[in-house]
Amino acid sequence: MANVSVFNMEGKEVGTIDLNDAIFGVEINEHLVHMAVLQQLAANRQGTQKAKTRAEVSGGGRKPWRQKGTGHARQGSNRSPQWKGGGVVFAPTPRDYSFKLNKKEKRAALKSALTSRVQENKLIVVDELKFDEIKTKSFAQVMNNLKVEKGLVVLADNDQNTVLSARNMAKVNTTLVGQINVYDIMNGGTIVLTKDSAAKIEEVYA
Repeated sequence: MANVSVFNMEGKEVGTIDLNDAIFGVEINEHLVHMAVLQQLAANRQGTQKAKTRAEVSGGGRKPWRQKGTGHARQGSNRSPQWKGGGVVFAPTPRDYSFKLNKKEKRAALKSALTSRVQENKLIVVDELKFDEIKTKSFAQVMNNLKVEKGLVVLADNDQNTVLSARNMAKVNTTLVGQINVYDIMNGGTIVLTKDSAAKIEEVYA
């Protein structure tokens, strides 16, 4: 099992914790991590782009000139793609970019992402995160104590004082154990877990 240090809110080491190898010590599957990130980014795309084809552009019902004898090339409509104001040949239409990833693949990708953070020493465990009031300065001081400039704080419970204290931090985000995803882990910088959230992750994803 991976053994990592446990820190308090002052940034001092107060012990160690063994992390479950079934989650934090698996063989990293880079392809699944890549696919999980792609899936989330694809699902976030609106896909609302639209342009009109020649069938949708208004006008163009009358033939511009007779078929022969004018010296011009033959034309059937002044809304053909080669005309100014005409339709677009292969016009983009609204579409859904999302695609399916199997549940086992998602879980394997998540475990690979968490394992990579451990191997790169970008995972910190704190004994607890408790704030008596909503104060960004207090939260920023804790992050400074832990030497975290950019991070993702994973909480076991929706502690409003902690969540709202972190809300104005530009490079620090908070999330709950049940909402963690591969993209946030890989893009979040250092992962900060509480002992409770680490235990809950092992309980939910083992």
